[in-house]
Amino acid sequence: MSVSTLRANLQDVQVAASVTRGHVNGEVAGTAYRQIASDLHRQLLDRIDLDVMGKLPPDRLREELRLLVEKLIGEAGLALNSIERKQIVTDVQNEVMGLGPLEPLLADPSVSDILVNAHHTVYVERRGQLERTDVRFANDQHLMKIIDKIVSRVGRRIDESSPMVDARLPDGSRVNAIIPPLAIDGPTMSIRRFAVVPLKAEDLVKYKSMTPQLAELLGAMVKARLNILISGGTGSGKTTLLNILSASIPARERVVTIEDAAELQLQQPHVVRLETRPPNIEGKGEVTQRALVRNSLRMRPDRIILGEVRGAEAFDMLQAMNTGHEGSMATVHANTPRDALARLENMLGMAGMPIPAKAMRQQIAAAITAVVQVSRLSDGKRKVVSVSEITGMEGEIITMQEIFVFQQTGVAPDGSVNGRFRATGVRPRFLEKIKSQGITLPDVLFDPNRSYE
Repeated sequence: MSVSTLRANLQDVQVAASVTRGHVNGEVAGTAYRQIASDLHRQLLDRIDLDVMGKLPPDRLREELRLLVEKLIGEAGLALNSIERKQIVTDVQNEVMGLGPLEPLLADPSVSDILVNAHHTVYVERRGQLERTDVRFANDQHLMKIIDKIVSRVGRRIDESSPMVDARLPDGSRVNAIIPPLAIDGPTMSIRRFAVVPLKAEDLVKYKSMTPQLAELLGAMVKARLNILISGGTGSGKTTLLNILSASIPARERVVTIEDAAELQLQQPHVVRLETRPPNIEGKGEVTQRALVRNSLRMRPDRIILGEVRGAEAFDMLQAMNTGHEGSMATVHANTPRDALARLENMLGMAGMPIPAKAMRQQIAAAITAVVQVSRLSDGKRKVVSVSEITGMEGEIITMQEIFVFQQTGVAPDGSVNGRFRATGVRPRFLEKIKSQGITLPDVLFDPNRSYE
């Protein structure tokens, strides 16, 4: 941690001192807490050697801060019990080294999303359900300092001239922040958590997001170098599924990932990660996904993985898939496989090429082999609800056939969704390509008479 960063973080302690907080077995709140934290802040600045502290590794810095704060508490003769003393030490450590009031939430593995609606309103998602927490920031200034700390780590900025930003935390969690004048009620931030240990196909089977048979088919599709488009709504688990499918890519292949904010956690040894760059304060220096896709073609990739297709880069992605970069994958926001293809067609139009609609659809039909649809159901659970194969063109229409489907049959009294996975009975044409790679799938995989809860 640099000296300038350490100094700025120590200033945050004074800002955070106005947070009202209660604790078990003793109350340190309101005026008393503010006064204690404010006094500790002033004494920290007097006692701490910024040059020395800035060179310490994180674990050593955390321990030195603990020792110093406890020493200051002892010298002040504060009547605090062990729980209150520990809480104040933790608060100071979190403000100096972490993200202040958000640190307990980030340390909770059950939290999948953190939604800061305003400095005094923080929600989290646990097991697919939203709940309000008692976490709060001192004021808008305190929240802005935390947002600035996050975005500055990845070389981005947020201010009135650029009031929206996408960033990421060191663990890969995705962060979006938007501030006034666009956010009327004050700075707002959303954090999409990433699991410390990336999920595997077995985990999705255990959570009943898909069946073992479906996991086997998807893994075979990736190994056979089929071009796959993962479609779904916001928060449906597209990136998670993309991560899981990428685990089937052979370790000998060179993979290039392209994202707006780096989220993918590929486990292969030969991965090159690329990330877009927003324009600077003069409006220059922007690097788009389309530019990165074009550049990636010169990097000798075996596969190209786009975190999300949302614009003109769709044209270059399809060109790559059609010219030797088989086995590439991407995600797209759409509610159905057919909608996903329509969105791709619209994105091709954004590339500014005077291409007839039929030619666009021919490009899509030739490039994409299958569309995997994921959905977040009403009970908050995420499932793979469809696997569809693109079979070609009939006239001016792209033809598709559904291979697997999840059928919802009802809702239980507790709100959980009842349903079953089953094959449609259609044997996909891409089976021949899978077999040519030495991969054999059992015929029972496509038996429509077998269903799975």
